[in-house]
Amino acid sequence: MEQTTRQRIDKWLFFARVIKSRTLAGKFAAAGNVRVNSDKIDQASFLIKPGDVLTITQERRILVLRILGCGQRRGPAPEAQLLYEDITPKPVAASEAEPVAAQREPGSGRPTKRDRRKIDQFRNPEDGA
Repeated sequence: MEQTTRQRIDKWLFFARVIKSRTLAGKFAAAGNVRVNSDKIDQASFLIKPGDVLTITQERRILVLRILGCGQRRGPAPEAQLLYEDITPKPVAASEAEPVAAQREPGSGRPTKRDRRKIDQFRNPEDGA
């Protein structure tokens, strides 16, 4: 059995186990959710080859895959993983993305009215009696 040099994008997505069925893979590609070498495609019959880079937009994640080979069948997952190399960048850690609000000491609670008066007197000693 000879490896083909080019394959339809819908068949490859199905063989690589990125999409559950070939029908869904065809609809997925036609909806514009796949980019090949940073070019948006809109047809399931688009031909891909080893070396192409796919950018796949799924619900809450983006996959970047480099094609290593064309599949002959939808085999088990270890066989499907041989068809691509995952080059998806690592997500940014939540601590780097957003600054954290100031934290209170545990058990300190909110200041009482009496505490607020003392704070005000401390900040403005000439205003208080």
